[in-house]
Amino acid sequence: MGKGRIEAFSDGVIAIIITIMVLELKVPEGFDLESLRPVAPVFCAYVLSFIYVGIYWNNHHHMFHTVQKVNGATLWANLHLLFWLSLLPAVTHWLGESHLAAWPTALYGVVLFMAAIAYFILAHVMIRQHGPDSTLARALGRDRKGKLSLVLYLAGVVFGFVMPSVSVALYTFTAAIWLVPDRRIERVLKE
Repeated sequence: MGKGRIEAFSDGVIAIIITIMVLELKVPEGFDLESLRPVAPVFCAYVLSFIYVGIYWNNHHHMFHTVQKVNGATLWANLHLLFWLSLLPAVTHWLGESHLAAWPTALYGVVLFMAAIAYFILAHVMIRQHGPDSTLARALGRDRKGKLSLVLYLAGVVFGFVMPSVSVALYTFTAAIWLVPDRRIERVLKE
């Protein structure tokens, strides 16, 4: 089957995720810069999560650009990814409101870890359908950056219970290494 519906559905879900996250932001009580202080942690968590959703949207777009068709396994793997991404608004708000309490910080990392696992599964389901010599398989290669991200997320989860600020630094660093869309796919598509 064609890939148009899965791309349109994914785009819609991702747009809703961003909308839900922004609706969780509260307007400051006052009208001076000091009134921003209470909402700053929630805003910072929102910015980080917005970047993550943007990264997933960009890389999802690039990945689907490498294939012409999908199958039932791809549909389910994609839903699995969207499930974990749909939890981002809840953990983002909890993280921001908690001022880096242990459980919200660790659970934020669990959701990031599971979304990365789901993306990995989706990519490999698509590679299995299109073959080991497919554009996507060639582009992803060994996926060192993806594997490094998993390690960083797990470290962030562990640090969430002992040094939450280190967790957030790890989550931020991981986002930074993915901020530029995955050039591996663009390189292979130019061949």
